[in-house]
Amino acid sequence: MSNSQEATPIIPQTPVLEALQQLIEVVAQLRSPDGGCPWDLAQTPQTLIPYVIEEAYEVVDAIRKGDPEAIAEELGDLLLQVVLQAQIAAEFNQFTLKEVTEGITQKLIRRHPHVFADVEVQDVEEVRENWEKIKAAEKGETPAETQLLSRKLRDYARTLPPLMAGMKISQKAAAAGFEWDSVNGVWAKFHEELAEFQQAIEEEDKAQQQAELGDLLFTLINLARWYDLDPAEALQGTNDRVIGRLAKMEAISDRSLSDYTLEELDQLWEQAKAALKNSDQS
Repeated sequence: MSNSQEATPIIPQTPVLEALQQLIEVVAQLRSPDGGCPWDLAQTPQTLIPYVIEEAYEVVDAIRKGDPEAIAEELGDLLLQVVLQAQIAAEFNQFTLKEVTEGITQKLIRRHPHVFADVEVQDVEEVRENWEKIKAAEKGETPAETQLLSRKLRDYARTLPPLMAGMKISQKAAAAGFEWDSVNGVWAKFHEELAEFQQAIEEEDKAQQQAELGDLLFTLINLARWYDLDPAEALQGTNDRVIGRLAKMEAISDRSLSDYTLEELDQLWEQAKAALKNSDQS
């Protein structure tokens, strides 16, 4: 597998560059002390972190739904976060969007020698192996360092959402031998961690409570792995069901939910749950 041909642009580049330049100028104006937006001017790289995460998740949601218009819109929102981060950095003479784009372009060229150089590869797995070798060389790591379990797990914790990272860490640790003999051992660990969490809630400070909650959640992730379940997908499903039931409660209620007693809300919840179950079966 080798390819020395240049990629053919799918669409004319001039309109794309003009549109990107317009976005850059709009963001710069929003950040301008002279007539800019107070909200945009108040932002820092740190305050924008929740928006970066939120927009990335909204892109994923649009892709999963297969809605091209929504995908395009959400990609635009995510692109705004890239441009805005670069604009703020440029204001402090740290880097510009030029360095961002040049950096990723050179990285892609460097990590695809089978496309942009004369390296021959046989399959996708060899492409992945070359990528990891080049990535390690860029960071000054030895081949032995790249194989350290802790190094791989640290990358998961750094780059993935916590539930996904927990599953990856659990899988890799188990593959390295850190595994129970049977699922009974995992259940025993779960009950142990649950008891420790309950004790921490009653007797310990907030930091210890957080630590014990984390241990309990990680054990649940291990249980999910043993039963071949996806904890992130499971939680997303529960979130969707809760929202759907609340929406149904609002649809069948005659006043704001906050005006109901807890007993009345419980009754509405059961009605909504039954109604949604019947609609799913029909």
